[in-house]
Amino acid sequence: MDPNSLKALQGAAGAGGGYVGDIAVAHITSPYISVYPWDSGFGAKYTDPSTTPADDGWGVAFSPDGTDIAVAHKDSPYISVYPWTSGSGFGTKYTDPSTTPADDAYGVAFSPDGTDIAVAHDWDPYITVYPWSSGFGTKYADPSTIPAWHAYGVAFSPDGADIVVAHLSAYYISAYPWSSGFGTKYARPSINAGGTGRGVAFSPDGTDIAVAHDGTPWISVYPWSSGFGTKYADPSTLPTSVDDKKGVTFSPDGADIAFSHSSTPYVSVYPWDAGFGTKYSDPSTPDLPVGTGHDVAFSPDGTLLAVPHQYSPYISVYPWTSGSGFGTKYANPSTPDLPAGVGHDVAFSPAAV
Repeated sequence: MDPNSLKALQGAAGAGGGYVGDIAVAHITSPYISVYPWDSGFGAKYTDPSTTPADDGWGVAFSPDGTDIAVAHKDSPYISVYPWTSGSGFGTKYTDPSTTPADDAYGVAFSPDGTDIAVAHDWDPYITVYPWSSGFGTKYADPSTIPAWHAYGVAFSPDGADIVVAHLSAYYISAYPWSSGFGTKYARPSINAGGTGRGVAFSPDGTDIAVAHDGTPWISVYPWSSGFGTKYADPSTLPTSVDDKKGVTFSPDGADIAFSHSSTPYVSVYPWDAGFGTKYSDPSTPDLPVGTGHDVAFSPDGTLLAVPHQYSPYISVYPWTSGSGFGTKYANPSTPDLPAGVGHDVAFSPAAV
């Protein structure tokens, strides 16, 4: 039996309780994507794909059923998707789309039903969406009003009825109805985000949209109901500065909101209840991410919080308890298995026990 399959069998018992699945990190330096089994810690890294992404990995997402994994990256074809089997790893890369995104891709998201895949990228039309069914379909028509400039983040609403894009310039966020194609762009928010939109996320119930952005207050959240409501008050303790690609996400139960950023402590988390609560205590100093946090993700059961970051070990994972906060950081992957360079995005597979 190969080591990956053995690890999967060992992990299936859930010896440590909580989340058991896989964790993927998109990073610079070949192989540009690294994936690990997770069962109370990092397992031995899965074998790299036989055909790696073309260059630096900037975004990663598992399909909702966990059978595919997508990597947004630098250089053509800008998006690479592979079959995925937990316990075995990467299958043979799917054929590239017949019409690729226009330039370097920074963000990728599957629709909640897994039938579409969206890519945020660096050139007109800045957002590209394809039908997905074990391979790329013909690219959907571009929106009639495209995002204002370079796009860095993309998300579908939990019901799949809307799609939102974080981008450079002009209110920094664009949202559209979605139904096998783009509808007419929603009116922009009355109070804009403070600068370039870097990351974007819907709350699990779809009633709020969060944007990580350049410029104070660094994070903006809006009520959402087929359009933007009035921006929520900023947190009383602001996170620190943002640049480059940064992440924002809600916990699976919607009770917390996490944000990664470019100054210490590199990750900030707040209780969320139609507004920001008092910021949770930072991880203990020895446990802080090492340099700029480039993204953030909760595990599907909400018991883990992962941050990919600027310097080795490039990925940090913490136990998370809503109402209490960070636990002691988990041990890093073994040295030979560390991501090869700066960690830019992270995703957990949907499997959880």
